[in-house]
Amino acid sequence: MRLSGFFVQTHEIARLKPAKNRPQRQCCDIICRMRELLKTSVQAFGVRLSEQTLDKFGLYFEMLSQANAKFNLTAITEPRAVAVKHFADSLAAADLLPQGCSLCDVGSGAGFPGIPLKLARPDIQLTMLDSLNKRVGFLNEVAARLELSETRALHVRAEDAGRDSSLRERFDIVTARAVAELRTLLEYALPLVKPGGRFVAYKGSASEEIAAAASALKALGGRVEEVREYSLGDMAEQRSLVIVKKTSPTPSQYPRGRGKERSAPL
Repeated sequence: MRLSGFFVQTHEIARLKPAKNRPQRQCCDIICRMRELLKTSVQAFGVRLSEQTLDKFGLYFEMLSQANAKFNLTAITEPRAVAVKHFADSLAAADLLPQGCSLCDVGSGAGFPGIPLKLARPDIQLTMLDSLNKRVGFLNEVAARLELSETRALHVRAEDAGRDSSLRERFDIVTARAVAELRTLLEYALPLVKPGGRFVAYKGSASEEIAAAASALKALGGRVEEVREYSLGDMAEQRSLVIVKKTSPTPSQYPRGRGKERSAPL
């Protein structure tokens, strides 16, 4: 298991202040500055975003804000916080994706990290899973508006997806962010990963969860290959990517279903 680190500069963050009922010109200015903050923040991950891609991030933010007024997608709504805590954080794994890989995002919610990864890496094939149909509808609308090819959102629970032959062990990469503790995530995610593929879990401090997951890793056919630690500056706690390699097929009894992944983790 190897540790490596990143640090995201966020010195422009304090300039972005949210406000209600802004004039249109001020709204445009806020989005422009959010774009610049995102552009500079992700350079620490080796990500370079074109102006066209930044335009799509701006539209994504507008769609997210509009939908969030109708039903709960995210508690983070400030432009500066969305740029760093959602968009930039999602892109921490962009360099881990093989060219043209198939990626499944488990519990995608408002689309993090799946949609930012697709925007930065349009070569990937993206499948997003969520248990709430309203969120799935939003994700498919975003994919259509942003003209994201080979992108779909499915209304399915992770534990059911892992038993679906059209999804089980079909993906090169599976991601999950802010969904559950690592032992639970492993039982959701590893059944979806092809042998030889990887599961990437976005976590805060992960050392205790990794230690507790030893038996789950053994049972499900995975091993922790690397932990990447990084910072989002003064806006968020320490972050890490737990990268798990799928070393063997997952036994057919997993995921167990009926909520056991959460209530009685391996």
